[in-house]
Formats: sequence, C-alpha cells, structure tokens
Amino acid sequence: MIQTSGRAYGIALVAAATVLWSTAGLYVRLLDLDVWTIQAWRSLFAALSLFALVFVDKGRQAPHAVAAIGWPGLAAVPISAISMICYVAALKLTTVANVMIVYATVPFVAAGVSFLWLGERIKRRILIASAVALAGIVLMAGAATRPQDIAGDAISLLMTATFAVLLVMGRRYPSLAMAPVNALSAALCAIVCWPLMSGGTPDLPEILILAVFGATTTGLAYLLFLTGARHIPSSEAGLIGLLDVVLGPLWVWLGFGEEPGLLAMIGGGVVLAAVLWYLSDGVRRRSA
Repeated sequence: MIQTSGRAYGIALVAAATVLWSTAGLYVRLLDLDVWTIQAWRSLFAALSLFALVFVDKGRQAPHAVAAIGWPGLAAVPISAISMICYVAALKLTTVANVMIVYATVPFVAAGVSFLWLGERIKRRILIASAVALAGIVLMAGAATRPQDIAGDAISLLMTATFAVLLVMGRRYPSLAMAPVNALSAALCAIVCWPLMSGGTPDLPEILILAVFGATTTGLAYLLFLTGARHIPSSEAGLIGLLDVVLGPLWVWLGFGEEPGLLAMIGGGVVLAAVLWYLSDGVRRRSA
C-alpha cells in the first residue's frame, strides 16, 4: 500500500516532470533555427545531463552501467534516437497540439506492440479506447490542409510508435537501465545531426536556450519522473502525464498565439477522452 505522504511526493515530482516536458514546443518556437541545429545542440546538452545523472547515481560504476546495457540496450539506442529526432521535426512542421494529440495515443500503440511482440492479450477496454482515439486522430488529420501539417502528423506517429517500442522493451527486459540508453541515444542524435546543421553556430542566447531545453526537458524531467513514479501506481503516472497534452499547446498559445483549429481541438478532445477513460479503470481498481 502506497503511503499518503509518499503518494503526494510522487504526484508532485511526476507533475513537475510533465510540466518540464510540456515546454518542448515553447523552446522550439523560441528558436529560429533549422531542425538539425536544434536537435544537434539539444541532444548534446541532453546527453551531458543524462551522463551526469548516470554518474551521480552510479559513481565510479558509471562506465560499467553504460557498458552493461547489452544487446537490448544497443537495439534501443537507435530507436530512442529516432524518437528524439522525430519529436523536434514534428514540432517544427505542425502545431504543438497536433503533435501532442498523436503522442497521447502511445498507450494504445504500446498495447499493439505488446500483442505482436510479447503475445499479450489486448483487453476489450483498450480496443474500444483505441478505436475512439483513432477516430479523433482521423478527425484531426482531416483538418490538415498544409503539406507541412500532414508531414508533421506522420512524423508524430513515427515518434509515438518508436516510443511505444521503447516502453515494451522496458517490460520485456526489466533489467534494462534506460538512463544510459537515453544518454547514448542523445549522443547518437548529436553525432547524426551535427553535420546536417546549416547557418553556422547559434549565438550565445540561442545556445543558452538550447542548453536549458536539453537539460530540463530530458535530464531533469527524466530524474523527476523516475523518482516520482516509484511512489505512485503507473496508472496514476499515466494520467498525470496527460497534462503534457494540455499544457504543451497552452504554452505556445499564450506565448505565440498558436491556435490548432476547431477540428484539431475536437479531435484532440476525443483522443484525450479515450485515454482518460482507459486509464481511469486502472486508478479505480487501485483505489478499490
């Protein structure tokens, strides 16, 4: 039984991590840089913060912890790198709301991956929720009139699929340490994106924004979420994580007046309702 004080502590940390994650779109809108430059510098600072996290946690055993990820970790590194690159690319192409709406379907995509890979039976509740969420995405995609929006939605789907694979890998290989995997993924992103940058080195204010972007939305948020998730059920963590879907578009609306459009908002509401209905069953069972 999770104690109340520990539960409140866990909720606070997971909520703080979610707020940090939700600012990603705000950083991308603040930076007038190409996607490769943003991703290269963000990944550099993300890698540094994640390796620092591993070092603080493992001390002198940090190199061993990185080397111990094994072949599952080596397979996860490029998958995670693809997810990271797709995230920034999608945010550059379409609205933050569209990206968040697609990303909100990750529990359903993960269920499909688990069925195909692990043979886990898909419950009726998740099938219904997935169908409703798919209807919401179709509605949102139908509102996309610009080629950039269609491309952004497609890249968001690829990001969601790769992240779902990572979630299932975490269940398939419980001993797989994701902090070293994500650190190596960020380093791989920086290496891949660096030669593709255009426009030279960003100026000092932009580098400072990129440093905060990489360190807070990756390193600090990761630390807060992992620490907080130890104190609350995963279903509650999932529900709190939905704040990202709401807060992400809110920040860019307040800061830049970015409006997703009526159909996208309706489609997003349908997706959000489907996810809430699906996750609420886990919370209710836990409370009972």
